[in-house]
Parts: sequence; structure tokens; C-alpha cells
Amino acid sequence: MHTLAYALFPTPLGLCGIAWSAQALTGVQLPEADAAATRQRLARRFPGLSEDTPPPFVQAAMAAITALLEGHPPEPRDLTHLPLDMAGVPPFHQRVYELTRRIPPGETLTYGEVAKRLGEPGAARAVGQALGANPFAPVVPCHRVLGAQTGTGGFSAHGGLQTKLKMLEIEGARFGGPGLFD
Repeated sequence: MHTLAYALFPTPLGLCGIAWSAQALTGVQLPEADAAATRQRLARRFPGLSEDTPPPFVQAAMAAITALLEGHPPEPRDLTHLPLDMAGVPPFHQRVYELTRRIPPGETLTYGEVAKRLGEPGAARAVGQALGANPFAPVVPCHRVLGAQTGTGGFSAHGGLQTKLKMLEIEGARFGGPGLFD
């Protein structure tokens, strides 16, 4: 599908970006250091694209993403209902993203667990690479996938692991005990 435009929208983490085609989201961008940096990131991903007023389905997506990042309503929202345009996304990455989208808010898996659930138990690093290239964060909740040894793994969004941990904290994530942050 052809990407039509993008918009920035405020969230508790900062200004996120979102790009769309006529029927689906073609990209979602977690905040960079400031609005200009977020726009620059979107411009690199979508050369020649202009900022525009989003259509109703994109406005609904923006509201759902904001609610997730606020931790409201009382339980964080699941974003699996949002349509994603996976054109140009490698098939293995698509499989990783589809599985990752099914991890409920507040829950986590390791890269190895994702690989095993994909039927490719030796592909933990490939899962990490796919999630590092995630063009739809947080709709594809790569922050819910952790490293088995480090407990966190990496995170390529601005703020790195602090942003990942903040997102997990908002969701009330649990890991290896009563709570990830206990």
C-alpha cells in the first residue's frame, strides 16, 4: 500500500509519529529527543511524505496508543485490532511481529521463547534483529520481549532501556517474581 501522510501526536513518553495508507498503518514511531528529531526519523523512513490531518481510523489508533502509554483505562489496552501494512517487511519479521502482538500488556517473553514459539528455537538473535527493526512500535510491542541473560535485552527507541522499562512499568509488567520492578 502507498503511504499517504504522517502525523505527530502527544503521549506520556513524548511526541510519537504515525504514518498511514488508505487502509492501514504503514509506520509508528516512538518519540525521539524532540519533535524535530521525530519528524526527521519519519522523513528518513518515508521520503517526500508530508504531515497531514489523520483520517478517523488513524485518529482511533493514536487514541489507543496514547491510552496504552498512559496505562488507561485501568488495564493497558491491547493494540492487535489496529491494521498494519506489512508490505516490504521480510517474512520472518512478519512472523515475529504477529507473535509479539499477541503478548498481552504487562506480560513478557524472552527472545528465545519467541523463537521457540515460532518453531525456530535457535533463532533468538534473529528475533532480536527483527524487533530492533520494528517499524510499528508500540503497536508491535517489542518492549515486551526481554533478554534471557540480561533480563532486559536491547531497545532501539530514544532513551534505550530506560524507555523500555518505563513502558513495561506503565503496563505493570511481571518478570521472575511478583513484579519486574519489585
